Amino acid sequence: MADPKGFLKHERQVAGRRPVEERVKDFNEVYTDGGIGRALLPIINTQASRCMDCGIPFCHSGCPLGNIIPEWNDLVYRGDWDGAADRLHKTNNFPEFTGRLCPAPCETACVVGINQPAVTIKNVEVSIIDKAFESGYVRPEAPEWLSGKTVAVVGSGPAGLAAAQQLTRAGHTVVVYERADKPGGLLRYGIPEFKMEKKHLDRRLDQMRREGTVFRSGVEVGEGTLSAERLQERFDAVVLAIGSTVPRDLPVPGRELNGIHQAMEFLPQGNREGVGEVVPDQIRATDKHVVIIGGGDTGADCLGTSIRHGAASVTQLEIMPQPTEDRPAGQPWPTYPMIYRVSSAHEEGGERVYSVNTTEFVGDENGNVKALRLVEVDASFQPVPGTEKEIPADLVLLAMGFLHPEKDGLVDQLGVELDERGNVKRDKKYQSSVDGVFVAGDAGRGQSLIVWAIAEGRSAAAAVDEFLTGSTDLPAPIPPNARPLTV
Repeated sequence: MADPKGFLKHERQVAGRRPVEERVKDFNEVYTDGGIGRALLPIINTQASRCMDCGIPFCHSGCPLGNIIPEWNDLVYRGDWDGAADRLHKTNNFPEFTGRLCPAPCETACVVGINQPAVTIKNVEVSIIDKAFESGYVRPEAPEWLSGKTVAVVGSGPAGLAAAQQLTRAGHTVVVYERADKPGGLLRYGIPEFKMEKKHLDRRLDQMRREGTVFRSGVEVGEGTLSAERLQERFDAVVLAIGSTVPRDLPVPGRELNGIHQAMEFLPQGNREGVGEVVPDQIRATDKHVVIIGGGDTGADCLGTSIRHGAASVTQLEIMPQPTEDRPAGQPWPTYPMIYRVSSAHEEGGERVYSVNTTEFVGDENGNVKALRLVEVDASFQPVPGTEKEIPADLVLLAMGFLHPEKDGLVDQLGVELDERGNVKRDKKYQSSVDGVFVAGDAGRGQSLIVWAIAEGRSAAAAVDEFLTGSTDLPAPIPPNARPLTV
C-alpha cells in the first residue's frame, strides 16, 4: 500500500477553483493553474497516500468500470506516473473524461469515507491522465493485424467512443457515425466548456484516428443515402450508441409560449459559443430572469451558462425536497447517497428552490413567457393549499431528464424490439433482437452516468468481438442493465 498511516496523517484536499468573479467572465475550466490536473500535482502524492489498500476495496464495486484504484494510488505515491497511467487505462479508455465529469460513486464507497472524508480518487485519476498526456506517454495503440471484419458505431458519445476504440484495437475496421458536425456527442455539445474544455476530447479523438478509427460526422444514419438496410449491408456488425435523447416535457398551460426551451436546445449553443463559434439566433440569458426546471447536473450546466451570459437572475426549481448534508439513514455506506451537493455553478450564483411544482406558464401580449406559477408540494408531491406564488421568467429552461432514444428513422428502420421504457432491448451479450445489431449506453439502459456509458461501451465491444470471431480477449466490465450499489 502507499502510506499505512496516510489517512491518519493527512486531511482530504481537492483542487482549488478560480475566484468566482474571475471565472464567470469566460468559459474556461473553473480550476486554477491551467486546469485541474496541474492544480492538483503539488498535493496529489500526499492525497494518494490516504488510500488504505483495503483488504476488500469497496471502491471497486462503487465504480462500474472496476477501476483498480488502490494500485494506481500506490503507484502515484511512489512517483511511478507511467505505471499509474498503464493501470488506469486497463479499465478505463477515457479517464480524462470521468476524472472531470463522473460524480465519483467510488468515493462514496471508499472505506476511509465511513468515518472521515474519502480519498480524492477522482482527483488522483485526472492528475494521472493529464500528466500522461502532457509527458507524451499516451500514444496510439494500433492493432498488429486486421481481422477483415467491419463495424459501424452509430453515435460518438462516451459509449460509442469506448466501443469504437476497443474494437479498433482488436483489429476490426470501425467507422463511427455522428449526426452533429463534430464527434463527441454530449461530451462536446452537452457538457459546458467550464466543466471540461474540449481540448481534452480532441486529443483523445486524435489518438483514436491514429489508431485507425474512422469518423464520419454530419451523417444522420437512417436518413438520406445511408439507410438502416444499407448500413447492415456494408458492415458485419452495428453498435447503436445513440443515447437517450427524447427530453421529458412539461405539458402545463402556457407551454406553447415563446422563451421556453429544452436544456439541450440551450446548452449546445452555449458550448459552441464557449469555443468561439458564432451561433445565429442563439438563445441567450443576458439580462433575463431565467428559471431552470430540474435540479440535476443538466440544470446546473444551464445555471453556469446563464450566469456567464449575464442573466438578471437565475432560479433553479426541483420538485424533490432539499437533501440533507449528511448521509440519510436509509442510504448507508457504501451506497451512493442523495445528499446536498454544491457544484461549481452553484457557487457562482442563482437560487435553488425545492419541493415546488410548476402549474402554469404566464405570457405577455406578444406571446412571450413572463412568469411562472408555482405551488409547494408535500412528500407525496401533492400541492399544498395556500402556497401558490408567481415568479418572473423571461427564459425557461427544461432540464428534467430524458425518456428514451429517438424512434423515428434508424430505430424504426432496424425493427429492433424496445423495452417497456422505450429503450432498445438487448440480451446478455448486448445484442438487440436483430442479429448483428448491438446496443450500448443510454440507448439501452436509459439515461445514466458517463462512467456507465464507458463501461457498457467496453462490454458491448467484447460481445461484438466474440460475435465476429468466435472468442474475445477484450474485457467486459459489466453485464447489460447492471445497477449501482443499492441497499
